[in-house]
Amino acid sequence: RGFSPVTFIFKGGVHHRDSRGNDSVIYAGGAQWMNAGMGVMHSERPPMDIHEIGGRQEIIQLWINTPASHKMDQPVYFPVTAERVPVYKTDDGKVTVKIFSGELLNIKGPIPSQAEVNAATLDIKKGGKISVPLPQNHNALVYLLDGKLTVDGFGLVEGLHIVHFKNDGDGISFEGLEDTRVLLLSGAPLNEDVVSYGPFVMNTQTQILEAMRDYQKGKMGILIED
Repeated sequence: RGFSPVTFIFKGGVHHRDSRGNDSVIYAGGAQWMNAGMGVMHSERPPMDIHEIGGRQEIIQLWINTPASHKMDQPVYFPVTAERVPVYKTDDGKVTVKIFSGELLNIKGPIPSQAEVNAATLDIKKGGKISVPLPQNHNALVYLLDGKLTVDGFGLVEGLHIVHFKNDGDGISFEGLEDTRVLLLSGAPLNEDVVSYGPFVMNTQTQILEAMRDYQKGKMGILIED
């Protein structure tokens, strides 16, 4: 309850099932985004054919907080395959940007978010350069899955590291020193109180207790897997 679990799939796949009847598998290059809203039971497992497609699983999952005014909305699930994600490419073809949510480089992502969020992945080949404009009021970060690049105004960043940016500019510029995969996220701060417990992210302790009660009463649904 109260947030969006978001999964970006880089290798393998994820089989999502939930108490609202959603049942889908998304493979590499896609994403699964669920606005949990008032509460939902869900499971995420590797797909049945994980061994046939290489036997490797590489994903990043994060939780995006929901604004207080939408925490009790009806749950909604958005599966997006790699083929449905809009792409921006630099003229030399060395940088590919896939926009999942929000708007970057004048391209809108297909996934609606209840918070003001931009979410994208970048595939940067060695020597590739790109500047990505961002709203000045957004917090922003990049995470490198591998490779190595330079960030203007900061310097060298290597794989498996995060850079969290200050709110003092209007974009980020990169240059790939090696082939590099990047997750780019930005968002407007909610500036609301946050109280969390387990899979519940709310604004007050009372709301957490209400969520625990509603779960125990079955108000978040029932999920029985095969």
